[in-house]
Amino acid sequence: MDVLAQVVAWLNVAANALGRSLLNPLGFLPGWLAVTLISAATGVLFLVVFKYTSNQGAIKRARDDINANLLALKLFKDSTSVCLRAQGHILVVAVRLFVLAIVPMLVMVVPVTLLLSQMALWYQHRPLRVGEEAVITLKAKDGASSSRSDVSLRPTGAIEVTIGPVRVFSKREVCWNIKALESGHHRLDFQVGPATAAKDLAISNGFMAVSTLRPRWQWSDMLLNPYEEPFRPDSPIQSIEIDYPPRVSWTCGTDYWVIYWFVVSMIAALCIRPLLKVNV
Repeated sequence: MDVLAQVVAWLNVAANALGRSLLNPLGFLPGWLAVTLISAATGVLFLVVFKYTSNQGAIKRARDDINANLLALKLFKDSTSVCLRAQGHILVVAVRLFVLAIVPMLVMVVPVTLLLSQMALWYQHRPLRVGEEAVITLKAKDGASSSRSDVSLRPTGAIEVTIGPVRVFSKREVCWNIKALESGHHRLDFQVGPATAAKDLAISNGFMAVSTLRPRWQWSDMLLNPYEEPFRPDSPIQSIEIDYPPRVSWTCGTDYWVIYWFVVSMIAALCIRPLLKVNV
């Protein structure tokens, strides 16, 4: 698991650098337009990847077999034996098509996962607005001194602490309720005994990358929360989370952006497929 976590950490570094260079310039656009452009571009890109990582000849032959058997069903619909054989052949060829698609899917699974993780930073939640409040939760490791008075959030001009710290002994958590004061990306500094830790805070009326969680050294958490460096296994802190509000939109809102991305990318791929002469 440590090796896998380290691999994910390296992938996140590269994905963050690429995400900043490609997604930050789209931050000034309306959300629906930015997601549409990203979705269309990825649909075309993945179609190209599919073309050069799949056996196009075998896929074309499989498609021709399906068409031939469909034609047999239409021409010999009165013959039970012919229809049964044609349906059986269609089923076999469909399985063969699925097998032929496995290699391209394996090639694309990591890039797609990294892409969706980067897009989630922009569209799964929205930044705090000036005057809004949110809860910050610091979770300590087993045996760490999260319930003692040596856990603190250092003062900053970007926020005002309205409540806290509140200690939840059973969950090893310390919570603060904060009020946003100043727009921008800010660094929140925490002190846990002699150790220090930082957490990114996003405050804006527009679009910007939002990291809800600085994760623990766990590959699944790191994959879903790629923006910030994870806490190492020897850190007394397990995670720091900010309760950002959801983004409301049918195209670039919380959870809906994934559906919109999938639909638009598929439409773009289908539209460009004849031009690129790709068999799928």
